[in-house]
Amino acid sequence: MHSELSTPPSKASTPEILVSAVLHLMSHYTVNSVNAEGEAACVKLASVIEKHLQALSELPELAPVLRATCQQLSEQWAILVDRNLCQPRKPKRFSWLM
Repeated sequence: MHSELSTPPSKASTPEILVSAVLHLMSHYTVNSVNAEGEAACVKLASVIEKHLQALSELPELAPVLRATCQQLSEQWAILVDRNLCQPRKPKRFSWLM
């Protein structure tokens, strides 16, 4: 993943760059929704997606319908992040031996 896409968005970013970044991040999230061990996708990536959507929802130059959509999606991603942060981690294989 490119570093400029994984860093939190700034107010100085153009809307087009933010939209492009969040779409790219979302596609990575869905592609990697379950890893080889069967674990859920990266919570950190979901958190970055949520931050990008929140930043977009606060841009006054965006159309109101787009800002509202980004706000709603940001809230949905925040719920996903919170839910995954609260889930207990599965013990690693053979951890019971230690």
